[in-house]
Amino acid sequence: MRKFLVITFLAGALTSVGQTAETNQKNTLGYFDHLDLSVTLGTSGIGFDVATPIGNYVQLRAGYEFMPQIHFPVDFPIEVGGEPAEKYDANGNRVESRFDRLAKTLKELTGYNVDNHVEMIGKPTMNNFKLLVDVFPFKTNKHWHFTAGFYLGPSQFARADNAIDAMTSLLAVGMYNHIYDRVENAYYTGDAILDITIGGQKFSPELNPMQEQTILNNGRMGFQLGQYKEDMYSPEGLLIHKKGDAYVVEPGEDNQVHVYAKSSAFKPYLGFGYGGRLCKNRDDWKVSFDAGLLFWGAPDLYTHDGTNLTKDIENIKGKVGDYVDFIRGLKVYPSISVRFTKTIF
Repeated sequence: MRKFLVITFLAGALTSVGQTAETNQKNTLGYFDHLDLSVTLGTSGIGFDVATPIGNYVQLRAGYEFMPQIHFPVDFPIEVGGEPAEKYDANGNRVESRFDRLAKTLKELTGYNVDNHVEMIGKPTMNNFKLLVDVFPFKTNKHWHFTAGFYLGPSQFARADNAIDAMTSLLAVGMYNHIYDRVENAYYTGDAILDITIGGQKFSPELNPMQEQTILNNGRMGFQLGQYKEDMYSPEGLLIHKKGDAYVVEPGEDNQVHVYAKSSAFKPYLGFGYGGRLCKNRDDWKVSFDAGLLFWGAPDLYTHDGTNLTKDIENIKGKVGDYVDFIRGLKVYPSISVRFTKTIF
């Protein structure tokens, strides 16, 4: 009995010593022995992350970032039949353009005035979850780190919508193009131009010949952004646009104009950073600076009618063209950020 008690005591002591040694080894290696909470601010947005060590030289970090609603204006000039709304002679004097003539007709037909441009308001919509691994390669210097991981979020990272002030002009343009379709149909078929049915009764208001001829001569109204790079076909295989044809944006079914910027939803990240104490005598407050690249694929700009401005259209002029060229060349997204960190435990 005495031998049994001695053996039991020794076994328990050895087990306790082994568990204590294992615990001390884990603490020495730094597995999950503290948790950091950070606020981040940078080119990929503002957000937060949490971090914990998974060894003496590696840190696991996860968080979320979103881009604040910053607005920037872009003007879409209205053109008619490929001719700018404002036309000048050789001496620089303003002369009547197709747009001017159509604007007068449009006022007679709809009662609305139409501006010669539409203001678009662009805004970023980027937001991402991130999972990153920081590696501290220098044993005697834990200030520097290298980072790898990924960001994951919606593929749309920005959009542009027409300004509220432009809605009247867009409504007038949409109404005019509808009238143009009816006039053109009447020209080829001989049907009534504007059949309106009210209470079972059909009415056919008539346009005078001068109005009809003005509409037919000048064509549809919209925003010419450039030319098609190549022949475009419908899903049924029908040729709908030839290479070099003008690409003209018209208001959608909601009588508005929208442009969407999209990239890959999954974005690998590679970068580096430097950090240290935020306060001289406080180890629980830190600040770090990070720089890296998000590999988000070749981004695209789509209009509301599904046209890819970055791939299908060329020779886009003005600020719109500058934005398209910028997005087209942005194969990777630069991420520069500052991170303020508080150690929770």
